[in-house]
Amino acid sequence: MNRHTVELLILAALWGGSFLFMRVAAPELGPIPMIALRVGIASLMLSPVLLDPRARAEVRTYWKPLLIVGITNSALPFCMFGYSMLYLNAGFDAILNATTPLWTAAIAALWFRLPLSRAAVFGLALGIAGVAILVSDSLSLQGPHVPAAIAAVMVATISYGFAGNYSKRHLVGVKPTTVAFASMAFATLVLLLPALATLPSAPVPMRAWLATLGLGVLCTGIAYVIYFRLIAHVGAAFAASVTFLVPVFGMIWGALFLGEKVTPLMLAGCAVILLGAALITGRIKLPMARSAG
Repeated sequence: MNRHTVELLILAALWGGSFLFMRVAAPELGPIPMIALRVGIASLMLSPVLLDPRARAEVRTYWKPLLIVGITNSALPFCMFGYSMLYLNAGFDAILNATTPLWTAAIAALWFRLPLSRAAVFGLALGIAGVAILVSDSLSLQGPHVPAAIAAVMVATISYGFAGNYSKRHLVGVKPTTVAFASMAFATLVLLLPALATLPSAPVPMRAWLATLGLGVLCTGIAYVIYFRLIAHVGAAFAASVTFLVPVFGMIWGALFLGEKVTPLMLAGCAVILLGAALITGRIKLPMARSAG
């Protein structure tokens, strides 16, 4: 196993761990304060990017699209996941997060008028089927808020899909590290007042503070550094394959540390969603139709 594969596994473990940390911190700290701290810590860790004059110039020039990406790729989806963690388990959320490539392809086709390949259409259909399997499995989860929590995750992944397409159109040529820092910094500014308005009135246990610190330092700051190292050394396609590993680690961490149950339907939904994502991203190719004659 080479170094880059090890780094990819570490990245998947960190991003899979974000669902574990949110599951611990969100009920105690509240979704918005927790996420404001997450992006604030990450922006501080990524702030050395500004030592580069080019990065400072990019932030000044592209501040409007960077603000939009900060909202749609960080502030909004992170808060939606934070809310969902009040009612869903970590492994379940991690699987639903893997639908992001599906929504990215759908938005590219419907909003930005980019054609979908036959494999992508089939992948979208599989992804929807996988979500349906998970939703049917969620009937075993208790509480009237479960449907709203699932809807919140769908809002988050659709928001990721929009942000990916928007970035390709409006941030062409901007360094990825600049986008990472600026999106976190703008997300922090956007969430500051809502976070102050929703601070918990009761004392917050130490484990919630530690989980939030881990979320900001490990799952966001360090994870982004690893992600962009992989992009620089082995390319974006290899780095993006982390999508297929995150749900696995999300389920593992949830089962190990929170005692969450991994059901057969969860495994089936995960497999179907990941197969759909693999078709959309070109990791798996459909057989070519044989021409007549």
